[in-house]
Amino acid sequence: MNILKKFIDYYKPYKGMFFMDMFCALVLSAIDLAFPLVVRYLLNDVYTLVDKAKLLHYVMLIGLGLFLTYVIRYFCQYYITSWGHIMGAKMEANMRSDIFNHLQKLSFSYYDNTNTGKLMSRIITDLFDISELAHHGPEDIFISMLKILGSFIVLLSINAKITIILFFITLVMIYFSYFYNKRMKYIFKKNREKIASVNAQIQDSLSGIRVVKSFSNEGVEKSKFQKGNMEFLQTKETSYFIMGKFFSGNGFFQGILYLTVILLGGIFISNGGLNVSDLVVYILYINVFLNPIDKLVNFTEQFQRGITGFERFLEVMNTEPDIQDEPKAIELKNPKGQIEFKNVSFGYNDGNNILNNINVNIKAGKNIALVGPSGGGKTTFCSLIPRFYEAAQGSINIDGINIKNIKLKSLRKVIGIVQQDVYMFAGSIKENIAYGKPEASFEEIVEAAKRANAHDFIMNLEDGYDTYVGERGVKLSGGQKQRISIARAFLKNPPILILDEATSALDNESEYFIQRSLDELSKNRTTIVIAHRLSTIKNADEILVLTEDGIEESGTHEQLLNKDGMYASLYNMQFEQIS
Repeated sequence: MNILKKFIDYYKPYKGMFFMDMFCALVLSAIDLAFPLVVRYLLNDVYTLVDKAKLLHYVMLIGLGLFLTYVIRYFCQYYITSWGHIMGAKMEANMRSDIFNHLQKLSFSYYDNTNTGKLMSRIITDLFDISELAHHGPEDIFISMLKILGSFIVLLSINAKITIILFFITLVMIYFSYFYNKRMKYIFKKNREKIASVNAQIQDSLSGIRVVKSFSNEGVEKSKFQKGNMEFLQTKETSYFIMGKFFSGNGFFQGILYLTVILLGGIFISNGGLNVSDLVVYILYINVFLNPIDKLVNFTEQFQRGITGFERFLEVMNTEPDIQDEPKAIELKNPKGQIEFKNVSFGYNDGNNILNNINVNIKAGKNIALVGPSGGGKTTFCSLIPRFYEAAQGSINIDGINIKNIKLKSLRKVIGIVQQDVYMFAGSIKENIAYGKPEASFEEIVEAAKRANAHDFIMNLEDGYDTYVGERGVKLSGGQKQRISIARAFLKNPPILILDEATSALDNESEYFIQRSLDELSKNRTTIVIAHRLSTIKNADEILVLTEDGIEESGTHEQLLNKDGMYASLYNMQFEQIS
């Protein structure tokens, strides 16, 4: 009932369209129910009782009346088919907006455990089936119930005994449908899970197609895909076996209904309990009676697809964001950039802490470098500041305010991040730079590119700032993408800057230009640098050596070398590798 209530809520903005759709369905059903009555009237009264001289006049009047009703039926059918589907499409669009907006609220931890391909399946495939259910569901049920009830009453008036026997056969059909419905719901849910896995595998393989080809692993990817594809095929085969029994079983019961009418009709005609014209009308009404049953049987597959899709939709919508604004969260005004960690600990879902009891005070405008062995928690340390993850213990303050008491949008607005793996959106260079400040003018974009040492290479491209970068920036080199990422940060102009190994994957020439850009970007900002090449952080105001046990060492480059501890060991190891 809770699922049904949430489903009905999506009809509320379109109540007018919905009730008009139901009204048209009512008119449609009434016209279809009236036709056999008109035939009965013609057979029993007009053709047998009316004078032949007046017969043509009566038939013409009845014909005109039927023509007008079918004109009305045309417009009702048009509304149901067009505006009814538009209503379903509008509901689908609302659901897609809701799920997309909700996905924007979920933290990194949700995406760490959820495959993008499976999410795409829920947003596209599931919602299409929900849309079809939203339109056809109420309409088909309403029309079918009207026709079944209306035809049953008329059949009862023609011959109660035959109708009661048919009623019991119909009850058996209903039980049969209920039994197979339960089985179909389970298998359709399995189908959803399997096709989502196939979508996820396709997305994963195509996203990494360059790695696939570089290792000549097309065969491996084909095998992985084939495995998932065959599992999906098996569940589809099972569902079609069940559907085959379901539809053929209902077809058998419909045949039994016709057989019952013919046999019992013959018996009643032979003993004078039924005339031939009433039997003809009775058979016509059996068709009216069976047509909605047949529609409901066919609708069953659509219903199961739609309802399992909506359940999967709700699974996402019911996932509460584990990081969200506190009720009394405030805007961060005139930030200076002072950051303080107080007894901060953090671990992922495996139960082991990455960070333990971290205490750090970073003064505004200082340049701090984070170094240490891989897996020591450097990126995690930085991810806690914009609340991409939530600290398990302790607190993090910016300008003396606990970041939990700052609105997320306000907090992340004051933090700029330049990462090693730059993500480029499909679009132009101009659009990618403007991502740092969507309302920026073209002049501001150009100025940011110049400060990032990107303007010259952009102007050398055929379309300049309008150059299409390709999926994930595939048409640009690593150094070019990195400079565009830095231009984004210049445009955002944040008081706090996080540089996550921004130059570690670049060649020496690119690193030289980008290092100059980063030095320019870091001026007068609180900067945290995660460094792979220790030679790039010699001039940092303070270097923190971070390990699984916490802050092992801290100090300037010279101080740490003189200590001859972990930093000195790491530095000497790199120096030996270079020499």
